[in-house]
Amino acid sequence: MPSAIARQLRVAVIGTGPAGLSSAIALSELSDIDLRVYEKAGELKNLGAGISVNHNGWKVLELLGIRDRVNGASTNPTVQRNAYTGEIVDPGVPHDPNNAYEARRVKRLVLQEALAAKVPEDVIEFNKKLVGLEDLGKDGVRVSFEDGTETIVDLVVGADGIRSVVRRHMVPDYALDYAYQVGWRCLIPAERLKHIPDLPLTTTSWWYGRAKSVWLSPLDADVSNLTDIEFTARVFNEPPIPGKTVSWGIPVTNEDVFSRFRDCDPRLVEVFKQVPEGNWTEFAAYAGPVPDSLVAWDKLVLIGDSSHPSAGGFGSGSAFAMEDSWTLARSIEYARLITAPDAIQSTVAEALRIFNAIRRPYYQAMADFRKSQKEVLKEVGRKEYVDFDSDLRKRFARDGLGAKRGKGFLAFVYDHDIGKTWKEFVECDQARRKGINGYAQADA
Repeated sequence: MPSAIARQLRVAVIGTGPAGLSSAIALSELSDIDLRVYEKAGELKNLGAGISVNHNGWKVLELLGIRDRVNGASTNPTVQRNAYTGEIVDPGVPHDPNNAYEARRVKRLVLQEALAAKVPEDVIEFNKKLVGLEDLGKDGVRVSFEDGTETIVDLVVGADGIRSVVRRHMVPDYALDYAYQVGWRCLIPAERLKHIPDLPLTTTSWWYGRAKSVWLSPLDADVSNLTDIEFTARVFNEPPIPGKTVSWGIPVTNEDVFSRFRDCDPRLVEVFKQVPEGNWTEFAAYAGPVPDSLVAWDKLVLIGDSSHPSAGGFGSGSAFAMEDSWTLARSIEYARLITAPDAIQSTVAEALRIFNAIRRPYYQAMADFRKSQKEVLKEVGRKEYVDFDSDLRKRFARDGLGAKRGKGFLAFVYDHDIGKTWKEFVECDQARRKGINGYAQADA
């Protein structure tokens, strides 16, 4: 089969988060690609503190060739505690040192640097804020930037996050809804916390209160030599404040955060007091429906948060983004094998059809699960507790949380293997093309 096309495939990736950087890696490894990555900021930005890398994340990091550059602290066990008394309500799942795919908490900067290090030089252009996309039919897409420059490409990859400009062109009336949750994140030097008695720093702990929670976790793979501790606080049923409640990170003062947690266990109170002023960043949670299609014009595709705004991404948002990137590259590679070598337009259209058939049902399944949990979360946020500790323990026992959750909880998310999914797709598609029954391609 032909392996080359008449000219290079012109691709513009919008954004340099995990989605954009992983796209740059995966797409740059294809032949005959003219790839540019556009970022509105003047440099790569490190927003956030830690991220979760589960089985699905480690698998795709292997496929991207950067698994050995990323490491962090195991989140097993995650000890669940009463935020007011500090008492353990669930001990969590034991750590398995032999499990190479065990969930870990990783500094976001570590992942970002690992991804950026494998992006080819001179591919990223900074200070390029996307303002317009125009469908030029068979000639591609006109991409316009705020600085007055423009370019024409065959494919635009929308890796531009929850408030995606690319998505706005695909679905002009798409609306995000505030989830009435606000979180605050920071890193605290471990040395500032070692004086606090009975506060284990080498294991992850999750402290639950009334309509709020606190998360403490190491981020270093070598917990005998801790540098920073991730500290996250969250409240539920938080009313929006016009002009202030936003999805991107904004700096807040220590008092802004601590004022909501004064009634917590003395150990937590001391942790709050040890946060260096200026370290907190506030994030409001927003969510929206999965678009009817992740592709448009046979030239636009959404990946990462732009494709499934989910108010938290099941703690696997970076993995989803990297899976999208790797799948998109494989889809282009495969489409080239089954379309004419000089027909870039039909190759891109077929690649996007394949991508959408694989990834949109996956995100819809997650959206359906989140919808099923919506009322449960509302109840937790507004419930009046007679005996909070007793009710918390009952909740863990009833809902299968913590150690009782066990293997299999949301397995389609956390145990996902995108390499296996792709292999199954190819096998089924080839069987279908040979006339073997048993496979029905999803509509793009």
